[in-house]
Amino acid sequence: MSYQTFPTLRFVAVVAVCATAAWSQQAAQAPSPAPTIVQPGAPGTGNKTLSKEAAKASEAPKTPSKADVDFMQGMIMHHNQAVEMTELLKTRTQDPAIMELGKKIDVSQTDEMRWMKQWLTDRGFHISADPMAGMDMKGMDMKDMKGMDMSMPMMPGMLTAAQMDALRKSTGPVFDHLFLTGMIQHHSGALQMVKDLFASPGAGQDPQLFDFASDVDNTQQAEIDIMRHMLKERQ
Repeated sequence: MSYQTFPTLRFVAVVAVCATAAWSQQAAQAPSPAPTIVQPGAPGTGNKTLSKEAAKASEAPKTPSKADVDFMQGMIMHHNQAVEMTELLKTRTQDPAIMELGKKIDVSQTDEMRWMKQWLTDRGFHISADPMAGMDMKGMDMKDMKGMDMSMPMMPGMLTAAQMDALRKSTGPVFDHLFLTGMIQHHSGALQMVKDLFASPGAGQDPQLFDFASDVDNTQQAEIDIMRHMLKERQ
């Protein structure tokens, strides 16, 4: 190797060392990637990945409107009757397709009731819309209760006491027909409740409530279509 080669090699080595040091310094100073922020979705929906700005915006949600609270309290009552209806399937039908559909409705609406109750509790609202809920009746004279509205408002689509009684007393194909027509009526009422919510000024602004109500609308419309098809098949 000639004498002239050594300075060249030494220069290359020095450049390589400097480049390595510079790369190491840049790597050490490079910011680590921001953590992924995931927002759980309402029942039946997937999770959402949020930006840092969106996550900060959601830290201080708007106070729910009266329509929001009324919708949640009313939908809990509404779902509760649907679950009561599906419970009757265990002893009054032999139709496997209807039993399978009823099980799906029971599981989904039981889960949704749990979620709605938590939503209300987290925001400091009563789970029930019952005006007497939480009232101490001890020592209250009957005359003090005059003029108080003791009746609960009937949610759209809910079955009347007579309809529920007829459902409980029927079996077989008669029960199947009453169940399907009754649940179609019930689901249609839920769709009306969602429509009324979104028609109320300032309502439905809570992201979780919006996603939930939209899911109710989509899911129950699909189930109505299924039940109408079942009725045609059984005529």
